[in-house]
Amino acid sequence: MSTLVSIKGVKKGYGVKKIIFEDLNLEIESGKIVGLLGPNGSGKTTLIKMLAGILSVEKGKILINGNEIGVKSKSEVAYLSERIYFNESLKVKQVINLYKDFFKDFDEDRALEMFKNLNIDINTTIKKLSKGNKEKVQLIMVMSRRAKLYLLDEPIAGVDPAARDFILHTILKNYDSEATILISTHLITDVEEILDEVIFIREGKILLQENADKLRQEKGQSINEVFREVFKSW
Repeated sequence: MSTLVSIKGVKKGYGVKKIIFEDLNLEIESGKIVGLLGPNGSGKTTLIKMLAGILSVEKGKILINGNEIGVKSKSEVAYLSERIYFNESLKVKQVINLYKDFFKDFDEDRALEMFKNLNIDINTTIKKLSKGNKEKVQLIMVMSRRAKLYLLDEPIAGVDPAARDFILHTILKNYDSEATILISTHLITDVEEILDEVIFIREGKILLQENADKLRQEKGQSINEVFREVFKSW
């Protein structure tokens, strides 16, 4: 496997008094599903937004597939925000057309198949959908791209357990084995079975980066139990 994400010496803050990352160094390989795990305010969303090119760094360098953050890197990154961002007056089929026009790697057939499996009528307007279905629409749009890096920020936080199962199944079924998925979440128990690797983050610092199976074997615990133990003493 090759390095897909390389972060070296990155500093990022919001004003002078709120520094999120002082000297962040991190590498993530291709072909993995990686859990970015940490309590609220630990820097997960800021990190994902930097990788997506939404936030700029003050110092240091981020490379995605060998490219600095810019037009090329953004074309290879599919980003799922933690918030609903579609214009609610649009119909689902209009959202599909927007993605077709904007993203060259968008697979319309894949999207239509997922909508059919979910019984979501693409002639329905976004505002008429339930909150859970709105989140599913966003996930389907993101996972219907043929990206190198998928950034999913709290993809299961606002949906019921049955919907979580669908979302995790969708993630597993619809990503290229050479791509990487970075999932930010605090619902560790729900996602840990699909994770290849975990990254523990707290207050802008990487506390641990390890293969998920190796960590479970070494500790004799679930990822959730290891997480609780690590952060209990922090």
